[in-house]
Amino acid sequence: MRFPERLLQGYQSFRDGRLPIEQHQYAELAEVGQSPEIMVIGCCDSRVSPEVIFDARPGELFVVRNVANLVPPYSPSASQHGVSSAIEFAVEALKVKHIVVLGHARCGGIRAFADDEVGPLSPGDFIGKWMSLIAPAAEELGPRDAAPLDDYLQRLEQVSAVKTLDNLMTFPFVKRRVEEGSLQLHAAYFAVATGLLMVRRPDSDVFEPVGAAAPGK
Repeated sequence: MRFPERLLQGYQSFRDGRLPIEQHQYAELAEVGQSPEIMVIGCCDSRVSPEVIFDARPGELFVVRNVANLVPPYSPSASQHGVSSAIEFAVEALKVKHIVVLGHARCGGIRAFADDEVGPLSPGDFIGKWMSLIAPAAEELGPRDAAPLDDYLQRLEQVSAVKTLDNLMTFPFVKRRVEEGSLQLHAAYFAVATGLLMVRRPDSDVFEPVGAAAPGK
């Protein structure tokens, strides 16, 4: 089986262009290790890359991506917990100062949960159970009623990101650092079609476009 040609071409472009510019930084990161100040919890949707959206350099972001940028509540058990272990590593080992939950428009996972015509994928295996984490956000939002589906989905995508912040606060080590002031939690929302970034105001749960004025102030 042949390695994907697109990846080989992309690596060639990286090696010829960006790598020479950032070679010193890669060498330093290899020597001293990573020390990012920001963790981003994003969706694995191929259209929403945090490193691209935030124009990040190597070592700047600690990124975890999963379907619909969700975090399960703190629940240690004998099972493996990929997202929870990444959060623990970021907070306890890397000592990140910020965690950003990055929601986005046209999220397939959110639509699968909300749209009866689509329905959850493989409900007996993985995706259906994972998407059940959206239920508290849907309950808080209330019934769709006569609202257009696209409008309802956007509100659900944003409310889900806020509820994910609540789930983060169930982790004792996250709650401790937030309360002592060494860690801040944020929610943001990316509009795929326009490239617009919106940031949640903590005092109102309203998502405001990033512009000349700093969001949240």
